Amino acid sequence: MSGPDLTEIVGTDHVLTSPDLVAAYVTDWTGRYRGDARAVVRPQTVDQVSSILHACNIAGIDVVPQGGNTGLVGGSVPAPGSGAVVLSLTRLNSMGPIDPATGQVTVGAGVTLSALHAHAHAAGWSFGVDLAARDSATIGGMVATNAGGIHVVGNGMMRKQVLGLEAVLATGEVIRSMSGLAKNNTGYDLTQLLCGSEGTLGVITEVSLQLIRPRDTELILAGCDSVAAALKIASRFAGRLAAAEIMDRSGIESVSRVIGIAVPFPTSFHVLVEVTGGVSADSLEDLEHVTLAMDARDRENYWALRERITEAMAAEGTGVSHKLDISVPLADLDTVYREITAYLDQPGVRDVVLFGHLMDGNFHVFFTTDADGSVEQALDTAVLELVAVHGGSISAEHGVGHMKADHLHLSRSAAEIASMRGIKAALDPEGILNPGVLLPK
Repeated sequence: MSGPDLTEIVGTDHVLTSPDLVAAYVTDWTGRYRGDARAVVRPQTVDQVSSILHACNIAGIDVVPQGGNTGLVGGSVPAPGSGAVVLSLTRLNSMGPIDPATGQVTVGAGVTLSALHAHAHAAGWSFGVDLAARDSATIGGMVATNAGGIHVVGNGMMRKQVLGLEAVLATGEVIRSMSGLAKNNTGYDLTQLLCGSEGTLGVITEVSLQLIRPRDTELILAGCDSVAAALKIASRFAGRLAAAEIMDRSGIESVSRVIGIAVPFPTSFHVLVEVTGGVSADSLEDLEHVTLAMDARDRENYWALRERITEAMAAEGTGVSHKLDISVPLADLDTVYREITAYLDQPGVRDVVLFGHLMDGNFHVFFTTDADGSVEQALDTAVLELVAVHGGSISAEHGVGHMKADHLHLSRSAAEIASMRGIKAALDPEGILNPGVLLPK
């Protein structure tokens, strides 16, 4: 490859240039976003990351940081024809000891979410974020995208779990804030700035996290016929919610066909509510369609109805897949569901499924089309504009990536975008980190 010889930094085995080996790193999980890379580089230490970024910055070569590549908006793959270097961080997979007094732990950016859960569980702790891609999603990527998941209503998003981090700037300089102090009021919070920055400001290499103590919960599965009714079911447990998920009938029937799990209720929606502190019979007696998970097998089956929707849709869907991730105020959630499904009820659109994090106001909107190109983009744009009318966000938890960069104005003001550009220019003056992601061109 032209430019710096990166094999001198990481060794020949960890610079991939063969098209067959590179292919998996330049296509995102959806298959909709594909790019080109001159090489995939796999460092194992922060010093190697620093040297790679320093060399690429001097040479003017773009760098795309990548964790588990489980994203849905093209945020971790290069653009077509970019000639970028993909910086795969999966080898940064160290896990430090868990402080028995505080529950703090330091892990490498390449540690998978499932590995962290196992590490925490073995020490009598729990990690507050969980999501279906747990076996592939990495901690660095989850911090970079401020990942959400099924327990946001109880524990908050990824940034709430982050106490500090180590990151490498585009110039190769390393910044490190890992003290774990509860109070450190000394200016700008660079740790929180990097949370949700989608690899555009720096490369996260290590993270200090706050764990929590495990809690006993009850899992309720209920059926209802409107989003408004689902909100009422979950709201009766306000203050004790660990999770509250909603699945429309088309999604749950797809799971049933593909996975073989029976659809429990003849209702338009199924609602999963995980509650701390126990559930009394009185709190459920007015519900016509409801059941409690009685054992681990029930819990596994009930959660499968929610977590395997994406897998089922991938198995059954044909044509171009659209995967949008939006949030709106809870007061508008029922209306927005009806407006989106009414809009998508048109020729050329099929396999429409909405599901998501009920009490977070977050719907994942999946549908497929025969169309491509401008027609395909127009459909996505119309849905995002509808969300903006209700004061919602075009990205609840998946990030902006390449997919929504040109729609950022729907959720951010011109002044906010200008400020973001200024921050980007200060930390990445040559613009080599994940170009085209998050900020519009």
